[in-house]
Amino acid sequence: MSRHFILLSYFKSQAWIIFCAAVLLVSCSRKAVPTLPLPPKSIDIQEIDFEYFHGKARLNFKDNTKEREVKANIRIRKDSVIWMTFSVIGVQGGKALINKDSITIVSSLNKEYYVYSYEELSKRFNFKIDFYVIQAAMLGNLIIPKHSIDDIQEEERFNRLLQSQGTVGIKNFINKETKKLEMVELNESSTGNLLKLDYSDFQPVGDKLFPYKGVIDVLYKSQKGLVNNTIVFEYSKAEVGDRELRFPFNIPKRYDRR
Repeated sequence: MSRHFILLSYFKSQAWIIFCAAVLLVSCSRKAVPTLPLPPKSIDIQEIDFEYFHGKARLNFKDNTKEREVKANIRIRKDSVIWMTFSVIGVQGGKALINKDSITIVSSLNKEYYVYSYEELSKRFNFKIDFYVIQAAMLGNLIIPKHSIDDIQEEERFNRLLQSQGTVGIKNFINKETKKLEMVELNESSTGNLLKLDYSDFQPVGDKLFPYKGVIDVLYKSQKGLVNNTIVFEYSKAEVGDRELRFPFNIPKRYDRR
């Protein structure tokens, strides 16, 4: 199982600034050119809100050397814990527990497990990664909250929300009709590290739209060279509610930590 699928992922760029000014051109006939429209000052974004989330999905992982497909059972308690189990052809292949302190991934096939700290992941990708970032990415919500200093650009189909965190540039593309986030690009200018998330097939979950399909592309530099990881997910079930879910998780003593 690729240890890089948890993202996650995330990276640097420089902030974009919108310049919009009225330009008057005086010709021989003294006709003026109309002023350019001002960019929107606010933006409406529809995000998934819930107490508990439960979903089943098919995940396809692909990196520089191999490709594998698993089925995942996913449970989330809002702002608390993310729990996943993975199976291959009906056989349990692993599980993961993501909480506010760390990420633990257990491989049942290899009888080993991995524990990642958010500090370690943040240094690797030069982007602040925490529980809330991962939760947002899995649900199709904004990676970081919207702030008044963020730039907004209006296009024909999308409103583009431009954000920055340190030297990381984030481009969010929000569908003007559905108010849903459809694409996110995170870029780290100093290394060229790139994370791109594409969401599609939006269907009602609760009273909001949820992306049943998506593609996550991660391109980053490692000690072994340039690594390109791709995760494709497709949900067969997704539901939210206030019914309490269980999150059983243990690591067998005979498993080795890697």
